[in-house]
Amino acid sequence: MTLRTAFLATALMTFVAGPAFAQETAPAAAPAAGAKVNVTQGASVSDAKGGAVGTIASVNGDVAVIDTGTVKASVPTSAFAQSDKGLLIGMTKAELEAAAKGASQQQQEQFLASLAPGVAVTDQSGGAVGTIEAVEGDMVTIATPNAKAKLPKTAIAQGPNGPVIGMTQAQLEAAVKSTTPPAG
Repeated sequence: MTLRTAFLATALMTFVAGPAFAQETAPAAAPAAGAKVNVTQGASVSDAKGGAVGTIASVNGDVAVIDTGTVKASVPTSAFAQSDKGLLIGMTKAELEAAAKGASQQQQEQFLASLAPGVAVTDQSGGAVGTIEAVEGDMVTIATPNAKAKLPKTAIAQGPNGPVIGMTQAQLEAAVKSTTPPAG
């Protein structure tokens, strides 16, 4: 692993609360003092040697999302330089994709490790489903007001406000009821 790759991986891991970020610009791509870098949606992005990286999918404040065709990576607008041919960043397409995928995997692992009893679980629309009652290995028990369901951790995703599953409370309770053997 080169020092540059180690730096990029460390820089990306710093931002695990959001999408993957890249923060390095190539020295040759640095804009002249006072030069304005115009980061706009639809703009093409190249690396310092002119290789295509992707296009700007969106810009929100000081963060731009680069779509490489494989991944979408959030990059601070300060990481861009302007050349006579368009926007430049100090990473190749392959480096950006690898860094984004690595940061995404680490983020998912940290999220799954954070699942703990008492944490609220919602459905995809933000509706309350229940709370985590127990975490045992790769299984999570979710308690609703009327049922308890044991789900694999892989059935739980990170939503904007915490853990999310692909069922509503009613759907989860119906699924539990249909798999519970009758008493007697």
